[in-house]
Amino acid sequence: MKAIVFHQHGGPEVLKYTDAPDPTIRPNEVLVRVRACALNHLDLWVRIGNPNVPIPLPHIPGSDISGEVVQIGADVSTVRVGQKVVLAPGVTCGKCPACVSGQDNRCRHFTNLGYLIDGGCAELVRAPEVNCMPYPENLTFEEAASIPLVFQTVWHMLLARAELQPGEDVLILGAGSGVGSAAIQVAKFFGARVIATAGTDEKLRKAKQLGADHLINHKTQNIRDEVRRITNKRGVDVVFEHVGTATWDDSFASLAPGGRLVTCGATTGYDAKVDLRYLFSRQLSLLGSYMGTKSELHSVMRLVASGRFKPIVDRIFPLAACAQAHAYLESSSQFGKVVLAV
Repeated sequence: MKAIVFHQHGGPEVLKYTDAPDPTIRPNEVLVRVRACALNHLDLWVRIGNPNVPIPLPHIPGSDISGEVVQIGADVSTVRVGQKVVLAPGVTCGKCPACVSGQDNRCRHFTNLGYLIDGGCAELVRAPEVNCMPYPENLTFEEAASIPLVFQTVWHMLLARAELQPGEDVLILGAGSGVGSAAIQVAKFFGARVIATAGTDEKLRKAKQLGADHLINHKTQNIRDEVRRITNKRGVDVVFEHVGTATWDDSFASLAPGGRLVTCGATTGYDAKVDLRYLFSRQLSLLGSYMGTKSELHSVMRLVASGRFKPIVDRIFPLAACAQAHAYLESSSQFGKVVLAV
């Protein structure tokens, strides 16, 4: 098969479009003919490398995958050859207390397709049967591949961790990102008032089209001051944070008394600081969130199929142009998802 493979960490230039061995499936796995693979910031971190996370080399990245089943293992009973599927990115042991209790994103062996195992930037990918999600027939392959990681992450952040309630105020950082554009939709679906930030007026215009109620250009406006103005000095109930140190102080200062900050990322840096006096005196909550459960993704996919949520695809590249797609994603020029068509 053709695949994107890198043999060493580095810039986009380490990504090579080349021949690779076809995957061999286990009894509980399926082989999927990849039609589209959406990119995430995780792909950038995997390519760049982290000394604390030994990525097996050579490696095929790509976590967000849609395609068609071309082969099934001997123990597979719920999926058939020829079926169109969207793959849940998270791969777990399926046997530990976390997995059997439905909290599979807490499995100690949790990884993503394309993270510690080969992923979907290839013509073929293998995945566990349980990772096969129903395909939303109202979407193209490129749109379908743009759903899993970001919408699953957002759902877990806002519902399971922050316990978002109707009528609450939510500050969503980085509205132009995949998770940002998904977060606007999920927050509005549950009746929240959304304040969205982005670095250009064009991105803010698109955020408004998705349902954002108030807009902040973080390049020309001060986030905390604008939040105070919009909320009549009260602050927001929930801050949806994934940017990292660049926005951390403003995010923390934007919380109302009793507010919750939920974070899933550290794109601009991880060494954030907190004034504990402010934390306890205002009774704030800081919540970490990582991916989501397969049951949450099933809920998301039903709402996608009914047209309630829609993935935002910014640009589609051919698989062979994966290096250019990585460079484009790193430039932060996109609004929504960058996708590889296979």
